[in-house]
Amino acid sequence: MEQLSEKNRQLAERIREEIIGEADLSRDLSDQEIREHIRERLLIEGHDNAIPLHQRLAMEKRIFNSLRRLDVLQELLEDPDITEIMVNGPDNIFVEKAGRLYRSPLRFSSPEKLSDVIQQIAAEQNKIINESSPIVDTRLPDGSRINIILPPVALSQGIITIRRFPKEAITMERLLSFGSISQEIVDFLKLLVRARYNIFISGGTGSGKTTFLNALTEFIPPAERVITIEDSAELQLIGLDNLVRLEARDKNLEGNLEVTIRDLVRASLRMRPDRIIVGECRGAEALEMLQASNTGHDGSMSTGHANSARDMLSRLEVMVLMGSVELPVTAIRSQIASGIDVLVHLGRLADRSRKLLEVSEIIGMENGEIVTETIYKYRGGEKGGWEKTGSLRHTQKLSMAGLYQEGKGLFWSRKA
Repeated sequence: MEQLSEKNRQLAERIREEIIGEADLSRDLSDQEIREHIRERLLIEGHDNAIPLHQRLAMEKRIFNSLRRLDVLQELLEDPDITEIMVNGPDNIFVEKAGRLYRSPLRFSSPEKLSDVIQQIAAEQNKIINESSPIVDTRLPDGSRINIILPPVALSQGIITIRRFPKEAITMERLLSFGSISQEIVDFLKLLVRARYNIFISGGTGSGKTTFLNALTEFIPPAERVITIEDSAELQLIGLDNLVRLEARDKNLEGNLEVTIRDLVRASLRMRPDRIIVGECRGAEALEMLQASNTGHDGSMSTGHANSARDMLSRLEVMVLMGSVELPVTAIRSQIASGIDVLVHLGRLADRSRKLLEVSEIIGMENGEIVTETIYKYRGGEKGGWEKTGSLRHTQKLSMAGLYQEGKGLFWSRKA
């Protein structure tokens, strides 16, 4: 990423303003015409100011991105090594590479330019963001997830957080190559997915929940009808012909036409799904998800934020209560215990690597509490490994799928 000197940065900004002022507003200029205008100006300025070729090329790209793309964000978005971009106002931009944060030397030319980029991002997905509605979640055409917060909620300038995803979906094979999971656990989870166990993935922010869920779906038989439900579409399911993707919608300017995750889960039940996949449970939709799992939609999956698999159960209780449902806690726990079969917990170690930390089975209810048993546990820190600490108790679904036989155990065939 070529950095401009302060003199050339100011020159690039001046050329940008001049091109805007001279643009023929009676017609739309093509990208090629814009590039030619920029190139002509830079050739003149380069001749007068002895601008090196590499700086001139960097200036051309910077000016074009400012006019037709996302300004300085475009350079960051084109860097394949950057996984997260954090904009804390026009002068403070941070990026994450290989799990570590760095301050970027790039900056917006003014608060107004940052505001223009924010409105451009929101408009691309028909989102509204202003002082009355200062928070928006959206995505870029490449699938990158974006959160934007404006003043007065943000005490300084506009805040942009962009979570980027690889252009190629990360498969279980790649997770194995990263050392994020063991082959034995992959084979075990593959059997559970094929046998239609309901699986819930938990973990902290940036632990790789969406990536892992995406990888897990590669084990779904291709003939099944799968419905995905998300706030902002991120999942990249492949190999499924009968796939329906649903995305929530925010309120319009009049405060109407909102479609929530909860609405979509209810609607999906009437769409003849074999499996329902909710990208992330954050609130009252947890009740609908549990009811779907308890009414014949086996093989459903979802994710949620939690510090441990056990904590995820408590959070699910709270989510159900967020829907103002007057249910006793024991009834909610019973729904969770019967609706979710297996919990998979992910996390990041001190070296910033992502690992599967725990696989637990929900056994049932005992004395009003949900009983779980850990089957696999990661131990030993950065150079540790996975230990098998238990065995699957509820094998009925595996037996019905022909993947388990009493006395012989699990059928570990990769072709299962």
